[in-house]
Amino acid sequence: LVLLLILSPPRSVLYVAIVYPQDPVLRMGSNLTASCWVHPELGVHANSLFWTLNGHQLPSSLYRVLSPTNLSVTLAGLNASRQTSGDNLVCHNHKGHILAGSCLYVGMPPEKPVNLTCWSRNTKDLTCSWAPGGKGETNISTLYKLKYKLRWYGTEKECEDYSHTQPYSCSITQDLHLFTPYEIWVEASNRLGRATSDVIILDILDVVTTDPPSGVTVSRLGQLEDQLSVRWEAPPALKDFLFKAKYQIRYRLEESQDWKVMNDVGNQTSCRLAGLRPGTVYFVQVRCNPVGIYGSRKAGIWSEWSHPTAASTPHSERLMSCDSKSSGDSNSTLRRELKQFLGWVKKHAYGCSSMSMKLYDQWRVDMQKSPKTRNQVGKHP
Repeated sequence: LVLLLILSPPRSVLYVAIVYPQDPVLRMGSNLTASCWVHPELGVHANSLFWTLNGHQLPSSLYRVLSPTNLSVTLAGLNASRQTSGDNLVCHNHKGHILAGSCLYVGMPPEKPVNLTCWSRNTKDLTCSWAPGGKGETNISTLYKLKYKLRWYGTEKECEDYSHTQPYSCSITQDLHLFTPYEIWVEASNRLGRATSDVIILDILDVVTTDPPSGVTVSRLGQLEDQLSVRWEAPPALKDFLFKAKYQIRYRLEESQDWKVMNDVGNQTSCRLAGLRPGTVYFVQVRCNPVGIYGSRKAGIWSEWSHPTAASTPHSERLMSCDSKSSGDSNSTLRRELKQFLGWVKKHAYGCSSMSMKLYDQWRVDMQKSPKTRNQVGKHP
């Protein structure tokens, strides 16, 4: 590519004109030859001129004097533009004054956008995000457009509500249709080329997510030192929809960042956490998956986690007796049997299984009723 820069001197003022091309857009790795021509009336010889690129003087080995008034420079294997506004290639006289210049845009055509994903918050919108193809950088201004249409009879439309915080995201907020599949794709274009993503087909009801559960509370269960009760409310935004919610709980120790997730909560709005450490603060969060809205067979999309709610388990109280050694032995046996049973519960039942918790409660009641019952329980493996 040859770029010709001309300086034309009418009377007392010097004007710079770029003849061809204006603000060229070049592929990375291409070559460029630029030429700076000075009007003979200026009395400036080409030998006294020099070139700069982004303010840095280019070595004279790249120059070629084409005539007493014409100096060219050749740049081989151009790298990507260092700034989005382009690279400034400037011709100077021997005093450093600017005689002519051009803005170079060096980059690559876009590659096919990838990872196109969409979701609907409470069926009120349809938001899609994607990622640029390849390495993700074209180094020149590239425009992305989210396009969509109803699958069988719709006309092509462009999403208008592009996110200012997420660079590759847009939300469709008007004229949404339920029970009708959409075709959705992304088009990328710049001055070096264009590319189109794969088309995805989806129904809004299959990609619904919702707000986190509200009213999350965590409380003790009397003086049970290893348990906490968690309760919450279903997302109010979906109260008028026919669906079956699915919930997850996660919890962690106050001093830890490792969460333990309980996946077997089901659609109930309460759960009992067991096997906890006595006298310890726990943080608890809950999230919701609106499964099967209006009969959808898709798995649904999990909501964000609720804000952490904290509670502590009771401190462990040692069983003490001042009456006799036999009473102390009895208490020691009770604690040993309790520890054995808790070990059995942890091994055979976990999560929020209501059956195992009811069995555990009944066992504790029986243990407190009579020594005979304790002896019978202690004989089981």
